[in-house]
Amino acid sequence: MTQIDESTLTKGQLRKLNALKKSVGDEVGERAFAEWLTLQGTAGPKPDGNAAMIVDTLWPMVQEGTLAIPRGGYRIRRGRGRVIVEAAKP
Repeated sequence: MTQIDESTLTKGQLRKLNALKKSVGDEVGERAFAEWLTLQGTAGPKPDGNAAMIVDTLWPMVQEGTLAIPRGGYRIRRGRGRVIVEAAKP
């Protein structure tokens, strides 16, 4: 039987583990949780598609030298039928 390091689990995972242990017993609950955890994988948060599109669009201009992004960066937001780009304020 493998021991599960509970200090590395998220709050939701701990709740699931404790619920399984309570419902079917410690040994069976830990085995079921370990199997469920392996099926979940280690996928992190999904990448933001909009951010990727902005990077794909602007990166060629940065490489050519036609676009320079200052250290503070810019803030991009939606307006009425347009996109508003303004300098980010610290």
